Amino acid sequence: MRHSMGHLASGVVEVVCGPMFSGKTEELIRRVRRAQIARLKTQIFKPSIDDRYHESKVVSHSSLSIQAVPVRNSVQILEKLLDTTRVVAIDEVQFFDKDIIAVVKKLARRGIRVICAGLDQDFKGNSFGPMPELLCMADHVDKIHAICTVCGSSASKTYRKPEEDCDEQILVGEGDAYEARCRTHWDAFEEDEDLLAFSLPLKSAHTKSEAVVNAQE
Repeated sequence: MRHSMGHLASGVVEVVCGPMFSGKTEELIRRVRRAQIARLKTQIFKPSIDDRYHESKVVSHSSLSIQAVPVRNSVQILEKLLDTTRVVAIDEVQFFDKDIIAVVKKLARRGIRVICAGLDQDFKGNSFGPMPELLCMADHVDKIHAICTVCGSSASKTYRKPEEDCDEQILVGEGDAYEARCRTHWDAFEEDEDLLAFSLPLKSAHTKSEAVVNAQE
């Protein structure tokens, strides 16, 4: 595919991230439908592990949906890619294996617009799967917020309800297992853990600084 000036068309990588219930999938569907209006061939992929609403559709929490291809791993995206496809959308990208980075790069090098949507953080506030690398390599990043279920303010965190009693990073669920929370109402540290988290690093940093000063003297 070439532009009129003869240059190879440049692919682009877009990442839409945020907590659960922030509208990531809805935004992905919106972008895909705009591409379809522009008569661009699109393909949507989703991890087969995510069958909460439908096995072969991407469905938002607001019930918007679009047909998708479920895949078991990242490489299957390349295997199922059509030659005419110009826009590839990948939902719940945080669930994919590390090869998704190479797959996205390959698609972009082919001149394809790649739209990825996923959670940037897990319920503990840690980075989720391949998201750090995707965010780093992306040409465009949109971090969108939800509404805190406790106070109604802007929410950037995903809270897993304690009754789930599961410490695994991946637990596919929806409103019955998760809530969107602001930082204030998400932070689950006990007071002693909170004090420990602040005191130890500060003490270590202080000791290290003293050692550097002494060495310079």
